[in-house]
Amino acid sequence: MTRTDRQRWLLPSHLVEPGGSGAGRPRRTVRDWIVDTSLFLLAALVGLLAADTSAQYTSETVTLLDQLAGAAACCALWTRRRRPVGLAVALSVVNIVAPVAAGALLVSLFSVAVRRPFREVAWIVAFAVATSTAQVFVRPDPTTNAGLSIALGFVLILLVTAWGMLVRSRRQLVEALRERARRAEDEAELRAAQAQRLAREAIAREMHDVLAHRLTLLSVHAGALEFRPDAPPEQIARAAGVIRDSAHEALQDLREIIGVLRAPGENGDGDRPQPTLATLDSLVEESREAGTEVVLDSTVDDPAAVPAATGRTVYRIAQEGLTNARKHAPGTTVTVTVRGRPGEGLTVDVRNPAPAGPVPHVPGSGQGLIGLTERAALAGGRMEHGPEPDGGFALHAWLPWPP
Repeated sequence: MTRTDRQRWLLPSHLVEPGGSGAGRPRRTVRDWIVDTSLFLLAALVGLLAADTSAQYTSETVTLLDQLAGAAACCALWTRRRRPVGLAVALSVVNIVAPVAAGALLVSLFSVAVRRPFREVAWIVAFAVATSTAQVFVRPDPTTNAGLSIALGFVLILLVTAWGMLVRSRRQLVEALRERARRAEDEAELRAAQAQRLAREAIAREMHDVLAHRLTLLSVHAGALEFRPDAPPEQIARAAGVIRDSAHEALQDLREIIGVLRAPGENGDGDRPQPTLATLDSLVEESREAGTEVVLDSTVDDPAAVPAATGRTVYRIAQEGLTNARKHAPGTTVTVTVRGRPGEGLTVDVRNPAPAGPVPHVPGSGQGLIGLTERAALAGGRMEHGPEPDGGFALHAWLPWPP
């Protein structure tokens, strides 16, 4: 679960469900309920203040009608997400004869500025300014100058509209950044898939070009021995010798293929002993000498008893984990844990905490992990890797260890 998924309640509904729900509109999140309730209470407070002021110079009947109109206007705010334009126009008309709807009108104008383009916002704001001006003459306040009332209404409408347009611009920026991040993730997955496909194609091409001839010789001579079991001993010995030589040359060609597919700088070490689990201590020691703090925790009593292929894969996984920690989290303590026994399999975990400060981006990162995942799968195991909740990085692999 990503950090964004854990904090969905902090996001507006249009960011959590950009396409809307099955009912045709996104459902309110916890944040939306908090915002809607707060705006409702704010509009009600403004309406109460306006009603208290108008009650000083109007009759009880007009005061009661004002209170009912104000309550209806505040309740209508719960529809502002679905019908912002219609609500703003209706409240603008109500505001002419009921000053208590001024708070609800300001909230509706804010909603229009957040959800509609500038052209719609402009004419709705102009209409609201006109009705606010008309309200000063239809329901004049004897305690306030008419020019001051008109100016105050004009300023409040412009401030609320500007605030809403600022929120709209910020939401558009967030949506653009989310879309850019989504495209970047898709492109990274595509590059990883292409890298895997190219590696498989390279291996298949080399296998076909180099080994096809040798394996054909093996098949021909083995078939001859199968169909001519009564052949003279000299011919049988000669065919067996050809099979043996062809198999030896095929192995040599296979080693050359692996050497070609290795990274530059490894081709000259084709005759060196291959690493195993028994050489993991030397790898850790080399990392410590390079300045990396490494904690090795292994419960395997006899590393030499681990199959060579499995031990070599564990070595490569630990090597890649230490390399990634040096590149992406320098100065941290890396923990390498190896567990397992025959019949249960072998597990290796490489973990490092988050770096203390910013770390420069390393181009081309991630390809080693892709190769290791393929390597673990070919060995009959599995490997998982990814960030941890505390900001660190973990790499976990399981490999079979026959009894």
